[in-house]
Amino acid sequence: MHYLKISVGVFLALTASRFIPHPPNFTSLIALGFYVPALLGLKFLPFVLLSFIFTDIILGFHNTLIFTWGSVFLIGMCSKYFLSTISTRFFGAFVGALIFFVISNFGVWVTGGYGYTILGLIECYLMATPFFYNTIISTVVFSLIIEFFYFVYKKSIKFKHSP
Repeated sequence: MHYLKISVGVFLALTASRFIPHPPNFTSLIALGFYVPALLGLKFLPFVLLSFIFTDIILGFHNTLIFTWGSVFLIGMCSKYFLSTISTRFFGAFVGALIFFVISNFGVWVTGGYGYTILGLIECYLMATPFFYNTIISTVVFSLIIEFFYFVYKKSIKFKHSP
């Protein structure tokens, strides 16, 4: 039952952040894609992906889905290497934003948006830079929120087990 409650919570948090009006690329996707498997375990990664897929069904499919969904999967799989401290978790979340930027925009280039040249690839990444700023800012904001709740949770556990 605990697994189900957390899974539904993750699903609702990510889904809500994609449907509430927001600047482009300003969602909890990267932070949740990183923190959920990092703090709760890889068994929760499918719920992050399912909520991403569900919202894409409603928002509309695009020709780079395999790149965006794949990058979120990769972010979740890499998260276990950034667990030791709050600093490494923040760095890991930033790496997640970078992974998403590189892979998703490579997908834009591969699907023919900018021409199949090195200059087209460079232009693709340059044109995506404003979106990357929003991704970084939202990842930091949502990471701070998650870290706050994680801190409160850890303190409550210590308080319950103290003599």
